[in-house]
Amino acid sequence: MIPTTQPIPEKLSRLPELAYNLWWSWTPEARTLFKQLDYPLWRSTKHNPVQILQQITPDRLVRRAADASFLRQYRKVMVKFDKEMQDNDGWFNTTYPAKKEKTIAYFSFEFGLHSSLPIYSGGLGILSGDHAKEASDLQLPFVGVGFMYPQGYFRQRIPSHGWQEAVYQQLDMDKAPILPAADANGEPLNISVQMGDHKVYARVWQVRVGRISLYLLDTDVEENSPWDRELSARLYSGDRETRIRQEILLGVGGVRVLRALGINPAVWHMNEGHSAFLTLELIREKVAAGMAYDDALAQVKFHAAFTTHTPVPAGHDTFNFQMVENYFNGFWDEMGISREQFLSLGAHQEAWGTAFNMTVLAMHTAEYINGVSALHAKVSREMWQGIWPDTAVDNIPIIPITNGIHVPGWVASENDALFKKYLGKQWRKQHDQEAIWGKLDDISDKKLWKRHVILKNKLLSFLRERTRRRWVARQLDPTQAMTNGMLIDPDALTIGFARRFATYKRATLIFRDFERIKRILLDTHRPVQLIFAGKSHPADDPGKSLIQQVYNWAKENQLGGRVAFIEDYDIQMARYLTQGVDVWLNTPRLPREASGTSGMKATLNGIPNLSILDGWWAEGYNGANGWAIGGKQFDDEREQDEYDANSLYQLIEDEIVPLYYTRDSDGIPRGWAKIMREAIRTNVPAFSMKRMVKEYTTKIYIPAMGGDRV
Repeated sequence: MIPTTQPIPEKLSRLPELAYNLWWSWTPEARTLFKQLDYPLWRSTKHNPVQILQQITPDRLVRRAADASFLRQYRKVMVKFDKEMQDNDGWFNTTYPAKKEKTIAYFSFEFGLHSSLPIYSGGLGILSGDHAKEASDLQLPFVGVGFMYPQGYFRQRIPSHGWQEAVYQQLDMDKAPILPAADANGEPLNISVQMGDHKVYARVWQVRVGRISLYLLDTDVEENSPWDRELSARLYSGDRETRIRQEILLGVGGVRVLRALGINPAVWHMNEGHSAFLTLELIREKVAAGMAYDDALAQVKFHAAFTTHTPVPAGHDTFNFQMVENYFNGFWDEMGISREQFLSLGAHQEAWGTAFNMTVLAMHTAEYINGVSALHAKVSREMWQGIWPDTAVDNIPIIPITNGIHVPGWVASENDALFKKYLGKQWRKQHDQEAIWGKLDDISDKKLWKRHVILKNKLLSFLRERTRRRWVARQLDPTQAMTNGMLIDPDALTIGFARRFATYKRATLIFRDFERIKRILLDTHRPVQLIFAGKSHPADDPGKSLIQQVYNWAKENQLGGRVAFIEDYDIQMARYLTQGVDVWLNTPRLPREASGTSGMKATLNGIPNLSILDGWWAEGYNGANGWAIGGKQFDDEREQDEYDANSLYQLIEDEIVPLYYTRDSDGIPRGWAKIMREAIRTNVPAFSMKRMVKEYTTKIYIPAMGGDRV
């Protein structure tokens, strides 16, 4: 039952149903419908239809219901919605009709779906959210399992001293697109998991994402102690003990959620090692049903998939054996094995000693393992060779499936209209087909450039209006207003850098030679400006130090307002940045960027990448669709930084700036438009979520269902 806080006119009775399904968020007609319903509310709620329906006046609803034009738009949207929710002729159903009754369960610690549901921190969550959206588009029999974090990830505040502060805000559940989940009998769904000497209880929320559902665990229930009620309060906060308890709840509890729903998946996909305890629960179930442990392990393994996302050792969760024993004491008995056998499933030699490693557990209990780019899979095979000591590195079973982005969700509306006109009305459904992108040549340089100028101005308007509102609310001092982009020049070449501030991403590399970057930024005739955004993990002081350094440069009057740091990076801001800057900068320390997806979003909107050849860019760069930094490797990090910084400066000075500012008599940078077009043509089909999910399906999901191996 979908809640409403006020009567909805009969003619618009299905608006709540639409508001509670995030399908609207990647469907232009549905977005336009809610925008037309009440534009001021659309803006003030940050595009949240659930909140709009709660705050809109009854009189406004009545007027909309009497508006013939609005009613036509409403009916058109609902016809499209019903067709896409009920149609069974999509890619999966027509390609694998014998498998459509199977279910793929996808477990992830975070899902980035929309700004109204802040249960994500960065790339991993955005990828999970995009995966769910594309699963709906392709009609996969798919279900997601994760956490409903009432306080979500932190809101970032940067005071004048530049040191990041974390602010946690309680999410008003009534204003979020979530509903209580019901079990197979229609009762509110609750589960429990034994943790040490007591049980932890959780209620379950449901999120509709097109045709599919996500089920999110929440421990803020009366049955729990205050400590346990806080277990799912925040994303990535707390100590190691909080983390292992969260991961037990996600893995073991997640399996129990699906069982309570009457869902028995044929595929169990672990997105990172956070949920790997689910395989232990599956083994326990089979042993309880009378199966021998070895047979149970073999069966579970055959239907389990694991995606690893990081080549950085610190990014893999580890727990000391005593902690694992405390929480799983007796669990191994139910699995039919000894304590030693149980611990050996995750045992790994870490820098500080032997520990229980969640990635190792996943690799020991999953048949299908993949990295998220070709280079990352290669690095992972080398990194984890110890798990397969008798196997040559090249034969270690970690395959590459390079990440992608959900194209309908990240394309700018202006570009969507352009592509629809020149590529065809079905371009959204066909965007993974290289052939359609040859039609980009039919779009003139002038049209392509004018669309970009519009999007750039939208970005700057967004930054200024955001700053103005916060200034009026007395949330900023003059210094903060300046650093948040008030001085950005719409005519200057604008380079964007937005991502998590971890040290290996080298956010400050571009400032390595201060005098040189100063000359580049302050060139009178060909100025350059830099826009930064991103959060650092609350416990990552070195990352916070990088933010402070960038922030201090943004305050530096010697740089003439050519540097901005935009605080509180989120999905909404990411859309403006990946659509509105001129160049997308990425400077990770090779080979620590597993994949990266923000650059893919930029190329979709015609923004060329300027990046180290790491992650996806090692596959995406072709010499004509952007720029590659560096190219030579050194053992010494200082020497590497010096080399890469010089390469970066040289590219900006000798290639990027001249190309951007060379205009014809119509004011069009023809050479720049050529690179924009090539970036779109070569990267969109290759790095789309549609291509990625199809690849997961053919290489992992279908074989794990029992089909032919590929």
